Amino acid sequence: MTTSHSIRTGLACRCPRCGKGRLFDGYLKLAPACTQCGLDYDFADSGDGPAVFVIFLVAPIVIILALVVGSLWTIQPWMHLVLWLPTTVILSLALLPPFKGVLINLQYANDAHEGRS
Repeated sequence: MTTSHSIRTGLACRCPRCGKGRLFDGYLKLAPACTQCGLDYDFADSGDGPAVFVIFLVAPIVIILALVVGSLWTIQPWMHLVLWLPTTVILSLALLPPFKGVLINLQYANDAHEGRS
């Protein structure tokens, strides 16, 4: 399995083995197993990784947009809050499932496990 396949199936929130079954039962809750190939998702533990990557992506986007808007138009500080707080929340919530899917798919593809001594 290639890294590009893992990224594509992860972004689609699909099973890392077959690429067809759903990865999540709910918003971020993993399904117990793939409905297509039966892969048990007990191995999957993405931890805080998806949140970190989403923060690293969303923060610069929102900051750049805020700077561009601030340089093109003169708006009140409260208007920046009205614009950028919802933008940050919506972008973060929209990107969390695909990022979690990618990390779980990469974990499966690279046979990654928790460190043991």
